[in-house]
Amino acid sequence: MALTRTTLSSAVVVADTSIVVASATGFAADRIVRIDQEFMVVQKSYSSGTTIPVRRGQLGTKNVAHVASAGVVVGTAADDWDAPGVAAVVNNPTAGRPRIIESITADNSTVTHSAAGTDHVVILNGTSVINLTVPVPTTDMDGDELNILANGTAAHVITFTGGIGGEGSSYDVITSNANGPVAYKFVACNAVWLAYCQPAMTGTVTNLVGGIA
Repeated sequence: MALTRTTLSSAVVVADTSIVVASATGFAADRIVRIDQEFMVVQKSYSSGTTIPVRRGQLGTKNVAHVASAGVVVGTAADDWDAPGVAAVVNNPTAGRPRIIESITADNSTVTHSAAGTDHVVILNGTSVINLTVPVPTTDMDGDELNILANGTAAHVITFTGGIGGEGSSYDVITSNANGPVAYKFVACNAVWLAYCQPAMTGTVTNLVGGIA
């Protein structure tokens, strides 16, 4: 069976033993579920419906909270799963470079940086504008990647404390293109965020609009 994708219909807290999904397609007893960085297994008692009883924190991952509309992937053990990064919330001996996946729905959110040596994927959920603040990286985060992805269309506003490349308030705001989903990639170096393929900055601009080429 190929992996099937859906979304959460409601938020999940650490103590929950079931999830509610938008579509039950692909769900069956003993199948594996992944939401953000957590793996789960569908309970044997499940037969049908969009409320899915699950065993939390499977395959070396830990129970973590998930926001409504977060992406959900379900499949069998034989499917081609990608291993989660081993970091603060996981303990997976087969993992590659550490990676944390975080879903954000709330407006006026602030990124909480992962531990040094960990790549961070932030998914902006839905079609409502999210204002996101990205603090400066710490000096021990050199080489760590920050990927900001939108799974819907909205003019999200991303503000970098201190500016991209440490260039200050003239280079600190990215307003996403409202005509389609976007993705941004940044890397930490010397306590600043650098945009991939970013040229040397000269002159003065109010902000950066759309993607960075």
